[in-house]
Order: sequence, then C-alpha cells, then structure tokens
Amino acid sequence: MSMLFLKPALKETIWGGNRLRNDFKMQTELKNIAEAWVLSCHEDGESIVSGGEFDGQSLSHVLEKEIGMSALGRNCEGYDKIEDFPILIKLIDADDRLSVQVHPDDEYAAANEKDVRGKTEAWYIIDCDNDAELIYGFNNDLTKEEFREAIENGTLLEKVNRTKVKPGDVAFISAGTLHAIGKGILLAEVQQSCNTTYRVFDYNRTGLDGKPRELHVDKAVDVTECTVPSASLDPIGMPVKHDGYMTTLLSECPYFTMTCVDVDSLYADEADEDSFVSLVILDGEGTIKCGDDERSFVKGDSIFIPADSGSFYVSGKAKILHTKV
Repeated sequence: MSMLFLKPALKETIWGGNRLRNDFKMQTELKNIAEAWVLSCHEDGESIVSGGEFDGQSLSHVLEKEIGMSALGRNCEGYDKIEDFPILIKLIDADDRLSVQVHPDDEYAAANEKDVRGKTEAWYIIDCDNDAELIYGFNNDLTKEEFREAIENGTLLEKVNRTKVKPGDVAFISAGTLHAIGKGILLAEVQQSCNTTYRVFDYNRTGLDGKPRELHVDKAVDVTECTVPSASLDPIGMPVKHDGYMTTLLSECPYFTMTCVDVDSLYADEADEDSFVSLVILDGEGTIKCGDDERSFVKGDSIFIPADSGSFYVSGKAKILHTKV
C-alpha cells in the first residue's frame, strides 16, 4: 500500500497564534491557527489525503472503503470501524494560555460521552518563550471536595503545579491529570482519538462567539486525580546515534509510542505488521521512499504509512516525530 500524505484540519480559537501559518506554511482563511490536526479520523476534524491515488479523500474514507482497516496493523485487530482509529496527532500554537482542564479515561468516556475512548496524551515541546510554563497537576494533594471548593471560590490557581518548559521537553498527561498549556508554547501532541475536554477555569474569557466559555465542573471533579505529579519532563529514552540519524524515545504507553528522529543524511526504518507509522515533519526537508512510491517532503508534512508496508527510507536533513501504536 502507498504512503498517504495528509492535509490537516485547522482550528481557530481565542488563544491561537500564527506560527503554524508563518513557520509551517499552513494556509487558511482563519484568523489564527491554534491547532493543526495532522493525523485525524475524528469527526470533529478529519485529515484529507493530499496527492496520489486518493487525493482529496478523507483518511477515514480511504481506510474504510479503499485500503481497509487492516492498514492499522495487528495491534489494532478488531478495529473494524473508523471510530476505532486509535490516535490523533496535533500541532498546537499557544499564543495565549489555554484553559485549565482535564480529560476522562476510557471507562468514564464510554459511559458519559459520545467519544468511544478517553484521552491520554503526550506533548513534545518544539519551541517556547524563555518563561513558558505548563500547569501540570497540583502542588499538594487535595480531596475532591477541596478541588471543587478551589474552583468555586476562585483559588484554583493557588493549588496547581506550575512547571517551566524548554524545547525538547516531554509532558505525559494521563487521563485524569489536571493540566494547561501556557502562553508562548509551540508543541506536538499525540493523544487518544478523543475530543472530550472538561474545563474548570478559563481566566474569565469569552469565546469567539462573545459568550463565556462553558465549564464542566461536576465531570472534572469526577475524573481528576487530585495529586502531585511524579513524572519528569525528560524524554524516557536517551538519544541513540545511528549512521545518518539519531533517535530519542520520547514517550510510551499502551496507546502509542512517540520518538523523535533527527535525520542528518539517511534514515531507514520499517512499517511492520504490528502498526502503521505516522511521520510528522517538525523541521527540515527531504525525500521519502517506500516500495515504488517516492515523494519529497517539507516542514509541516504529515505522512501515514500503512502497516506491513515494509522498509522506508528518508533522505535529507529533518526533525521528525515518529508515532506508532
């Protein structure tokens, strides 16, 4: 099966900036590009195939009607409808602070939401301001009642854990972890394919419609782990030097594995029977060849390689986010 180059679904919000337009050359009539959903089969924003046999078709259509869901690989056996597509990958440009929020786990989402799964995610910091920070859990353990009281009496920001970040940091955000992306951060996010968010504080802002943005206090209290986070912001693996490229394992969990690949000249890898491979070009340019299919790529491109496609070869100089399930 051929590689699929994907055009992202673009999202505008009150906190979005213009780095995805200016640095990644993403074109739109939107005022800002807060998020680019570079790998998505979610109904709220689907990736569209760019070029090749399936040009202009949604990735979900191609998987369901053209090449088959087996393209996801053996790790996704039994995933026979597009709602089963396991992950969603975004580029996020936070020109302002995001809301303080939390996501449900699989069990809670299945019982209470239209999404069939919860949302565990991981962030790779591409670039950020010198004083940029995340909200990541709490600075002291709280009870559920203390959490609710802090939301209701306006003292929540006194209870949260603030963490400074720098390029190359990785934040693993398991379902149930209170969090927020701070101002001045450009990041790549790999997550379960879920668009359910419970906001608990949004700086008293109004949305693009001029109305206060909805909060979801009851559900947030239900799902939030009111504890101090234990994870560091370091990648879980050390950089490994290969001939022509270097790999760094960023994060790994039952839902996905994400790796940074720094290509200096030539990078060779394989899409085996177990999983498809997603390659998102974070910087640089070059060419990629898989079987008889060879194409050039630039910064911002997203490439889906179906499972069992075999070896692929990247030539050039690039920083690539490699994700599989």
